[in-house]
Parts: sequence; C-alpha cells; structure tokens
Amino acid sequence: MIIVHHLNNSRSQRILWLLEELGLPYEIKRYQRDPKTNLAPPELKAINPLGKSPVIEDGGLVLIESAAIIDYLIRRHGQGRLQPDPASATYDKYVQWLHFAEGSAMLPLMLNLYVGRLGDAGAPLHPRIESEVANYLGYLNDVLGQTPYLVGDELSGADIQMSFIGEIAKAQGKLQAYPNLAAWVAKFQARPAYRKAVEQGGEYAFAK
Repeated sequence: MIIVHHLNNSRSQRILWLLEELGLPYEIKRYQRDPKTNLAPPELKAINPLGKSPVIEDGGLVLIESAAIIDYLIRRHGQGRLQPDPASATYDKYVQWLHFAEGSAMLPLMLNLYVGRLGDAGAPLHPRIESEVANYLGYLNDVLGQTPYLVGDELSGADIQMSFIGEIAKAQGKLQAYPNLAAWVAKFQARPAYRKAVEQGGEYAFAK
C-alpha cells in the first residue's frame, strides 16, 4: 500500500491526483499547517527530516520531491500510462516539464508571494518579479496554444507536476492575460480524478 504524507494546501495534493488518475490504492497520513504561521507541523519531520511534503512510502522506500515521486509512481505502477514512450522525443519534453515546474517557474511566483508581504519595503523588487512571472506564464500560454496538454492531446504526469504553477498563478490573479493557461487549469480541475483527489485530501485553497 502506498502511503502519502499529505500536508493541507501543499504540493502533495498533486500526488493524490496522480494516484487517482492511475487508480492505485493508497493511504493518507494527514498533517495540518499551523493556522498562525502556515508552516508544516514538526511531526512531519519524523518521516522527512526537512519537514516538507509530499512524501510517499512504498514498501521500504521513502521518497520526497514531487517530480521524483511522479516519475517513480508512473514508472513503477503506471503500466505505460500518463507518460510518452521513453524512446520518443516527446518523452524528453515530458522530462523537461517535470523539472521546469520547480526549477524555473515556481521561483518568481513564490517571490511574488513573499515580497508582497513586505509592503512598501518590497516595492523596488516588484517590476523585476512581475517581468519574470510574465515571462514564464507567457511561455506556458504559448505552449498550451498549440496542444491541449503540455506534451500533446492527452494528460500526462507533466501536467500533474505543472498543475501547481497554474493554480498558484490563478490564486495570485495572474491568468486573465493568459487564456490558454486559464483554459488548461479549468480543464484539469474538471477531471473526475482531480475532483476525487480534492475530496480525499480535504479543503484545498488552490482549487478555487
């Protein structure tokens, strides 16, 4: 049985979604953020010394990092689903998106969040941050103008990994200028497996 150590309002929600898409049985161990600090509880460090989520257990394996978990679950349990043929050039694009989410796209969105909390002190940084946000979201919008999903006509693990980018951008009110990106978010949020994962994971602010 796969165990997901699930923190509310976190990247672990996309792991629940992947498991629902694959139809795999799993167990959730739940952790709640501190209502004042929004930080994960110290109990999460018992399974991941960094105190971060997602974490999965599968047999004797404990695995962290969303992209690594998505890759592992699809390779080990996907039976060829939710990824292109590894011998194809499309697969290389798929791997690119698995890394792009946290390696590139997430940083300006997180800076926008944190610097926004500084008020006037953060004002000098806003133009550069906004420029970088527009750069990445514009790139995604152009890609999604060519195909319904990131690597073609069908959902893949790349879309699941990148979903958090679209949802954070939506939560920050950034999608009005990017209709293809907005349509992609609406499309994956309407999937039955996505909706089931939200039910299983509990209230998820970024689904709104």
